[in-house]
Amino acid sequence: MTTKAKPARQIEPGTYEAYMHDCPAVALLSTISNRWVSLTMCTLGSYGDAMRYSHISREIPGVSQKMLTQTLRMLERDGMVKRTATPTVPVRVDYELTPLGQGLYGLLSQVRDWAADKTDEVDEARAHYDTRKTDQ
Repeated sequence: MTTKAKPARQIEPGTYEAYMHDCPAVALLSTISNRWVSLTMCTLGSYGDAMRYSHISREIPGVSQKMLTQTLRMLERDGMVKRTATPTVPVRVDYELTPLGQGLYGLLSQVRDWAADKTDEVDEARAHYDTRKTDQ
């Protein structure tokens, strides 16, 4: 007895289902859940104006120059960040959120605030869990 593989579920063009492996929304969710992306977005959004690279770098502890550069390029490519180069000596480069990026910042800032408010509760839950696991 042979069975045929179940045919792949078709997605209508222009609709996305993030739980399907090959859905473009999965890649976008992966991007926006990246640690450096969320910290960069929150830094730009909190400042509320265009920021120089060095200012962004100082605001994000632990980010390397390479990682921040990659993150800003990725966010610019995705339409979240606008990069403006001013021809001076040396060249001045500013970064700011686009309207699309501002929408994402609104969501990420809520997650950031939730994390700040709930860290103690999560720590307590972890301690309780760890204690329970060592007792077994």
